Amino acid sequence: MRFRKVLSVVDCHAEGESGKVIVGGVGQVPGKTMFDKRLHLEAHMDDIRKMVLFEPRGAVWHNANIVLPSDHPDADMGYVILETTEYPAMSGSNTMCVATVLLETGILPMSEPVTNLILESPAGLIRVRCECLDGKVTSVRLVNQPAFCYHRDSSIEVPGLGTVRVDIVYGGMTYTMVEAADLGFTIDPSEARDLCEAGQKLKAAAAEQLAVEHPENSEIPGITNTEFMGPLRRENGQLVSKNCVVVSPGRCDRSPCGTGSSARLALLHARGVMKGGETLIHESITGSKFTCTIDGLAKVGRYDAVVPVISGQSWITGFYQMGMDPTDPYQTGFTVADTWMANV
Repeated sequence: MRFRKVLSVVDCHAEGESGKVIVGGVGQVPGKTMFDKRLHLEAHMDDIRKMVLFEPRGAVWHNANIVLPSDHPDADMGYVILETTEYPAMSGSNTMCVATVLLETGILPMSEPVTNLILESPAGLIRVRCECLDGKVTSVRLVNQPAFCYHRDSSIEVPGLGTVRVDIVYGGMTYTMVEAADLGFTIDPSEARDLCEAGQKLKAAAAEQLAVEHPENSEIPGITNTEFMGPLRRENGQLVSKNCVVVSPGRCDRSPCGTGSSARLALLHARGVMKGGETLIHESITGSKFTCTIDGLAKVGRYDAVVPVISGQSWITGFYQMGMDPTDPYQTGFTVADTWMANV
């Protein structure tokens, strides 16, 4: 037997959120930038995403990244993010996984106690500071592209939920932001299925009723996620809050979500709650935490924006080669609505 395709994959997670890193087997991907390569993968090589993330090889809570050489003179490496229903421009947890894999597997050299990297994502350059000890990356601190609010305090009509107050915010992906308490949620793990069902309704209603278009790149996807925000409190001079991001096709992010945390920073700044240099400890539905800081202010088109810094840790969990038997009837996998909520 000879496999039709073989991928070298490093299994990894960032604070509980899966982020497989494909380090070999993809071959050449045309395009000058990582966004160009993202478009090519989506249009012409989507079988890779389906093979890795769809059943029977993947699962609804899996993500993946393809590591690719970057043509940008400042970048050490590039990567394209693959999720179960889209190719995001940016993902914080996936970036942490990529940085960890690049250093711990020796693809890029590690320097202790700190290794600084510049990675090219489809959203642009991401500056990463990795704290390292005894060959292990113990912390990944990334400076995201600017985050900003599209819509503030808007009302949408949601089937089964009525009129809901939302904010629409970009943090590398575009979020429908809602106060969890407004819908009776406390962001407890026991609420996960109900949060997912409500989150999918909110996202769909917002996408239908509120127009968004990224001012610098109209091909960046519009509203694709929902973020439920828990109440804020102050502890030792820092803001602390829980959140739950509902990722399409309807499952909870296991981490505090890097782009969701970036969006939360932008919204808190727009509300006058956070200033530059302040810190938010953002907790996920699983209890994991990111440390989030506003590093500065920016403009994206006509929008006031913040520069988010997100810190967390990733862990490698395995190494394997994923093969595709040419006689396998599930070359590009399948989805079933019992866990995927709807076929995609």
